[in-house]
Amino acid sequence: MVGGNPKHDAYGFRYWREPGSFAEYVTQGSLGRFQGFLGALFQAAFTIVGPEYLSMVAGEAVNPRKTVKSAFKTTYWRYGIFFIGGALCVGIVVPYNDAGLIEKLNGGSGTGAASPYVVAMSNLGIEVLPHITNALLVTSIFSAGNSYVYCSTRSIYAMSLDGHAPAFFQKCTKSGVPIYAFIMPMLFSLLSFLSVSAGSAKVITWLANLTEASQLINYIGMSTVYLFFYRALKAQGISRDTLPYKGWWQPFCGWFGLCSMFFTVCMYGYTTFLPGWWNTGTFFSYYTMCFVSIILYTGWKVIKKTKVVKPHEADLVWERPLIDAYEATLIDDSKGFWDDCTKAIGLRKRQKVDDTFEL
Repeated sequence: MVGGNPKHDAYGFRYWREPGSFAEYVTQGSLGRFQGFLGALFQAAFTIVGPEYLSMVAGEAVNPRKTVKSAFKTTYWRYGIFFIGGALCVGIVVPYNDAGLIEKLNGGSGTGAASPYVVAMSNLGIEVLPHITNALLVTSIFSAGNSYVYCSTRSIYAMSLDGHAPAFFQKCTKSGVPIYAFIMPMLFSLLSFLSVSAGSAKVITWLANLTEASQLINYIGMSTVYLFFYRALKAQGISRDTLPYKGWWQPFCGWFGLCSMFFTVCMYGYTTFLPGWWNTGTFFSYYTMCFVSIILYTGWKVIKKTKVVKPHEADLVWERPLIDAYEATLIDDSKGFWDDCTKAIGLRKRQKVDDTFEL
């Protein structure tokens, strides 16, 4: 920004002034810039997914009340730095009307070359960093895919245990891997071959819209569940201070998450209702999951004849005695990691001595 680049161009915040920090979309003027903001918001909505995955590993983590709590505390800063800071940097290093950026985006290259960071590096004559960025993108994509497979496998397996999915998904290998619950999400990865055909780009866009809407609805569900949980705590006189982890500014954050996600889902495909913008396929790609969620929830309530749990009847104890008993068997790790390693090595040495003596 101050000239430390091969072209010694001290561009500063130049692109915030020309062409500006907000691109116009659909219409012109202030309304067009607001619609441009909404368009960027909907495209970037998938980035909110990730923090909830930490809770899914709690069942397989050692001493989850400590480890998961620590992991959640660092999530706020990671998301703040990488996503908010990253969005800020993108607007600084490249303008939204950059010819190279528009060409690569409209060309549907689908590669790291369309990254605004790579475009900015190319514009400034930086030769090495674009290749490093592409390599990092590959590792990031692999990491994301790995996380999605893990979480979808565990979700299907848990749903099967609760009776919300077919029982055969409970089948596990000798090593404890739910094999059929693993195969099911892996079959969806075959859809990636649609990108081989240029004409299938629209189908990929529809699939992306479906999954993104599902993620937003997922957050609506989580916010709703938490608000019900918070209400049950109040009704049963249980203080949040007794919980292993207590979130900030509740229940206001819960209500904010619920309202903001509900607004995002409702406005997700608003452009299809504008004059001349209607497209049946696009409409269903935006809102199909809304209909599916309502049908599944209502259908389950009607068929299974279940009721909404009242606050004073909610089971807030659940499996806590089992978790307490499990954590009571753990070795105190307050001395640190290296002390635990030393202790483990000492135990192993004594075990070898005992084995030799017995032999």
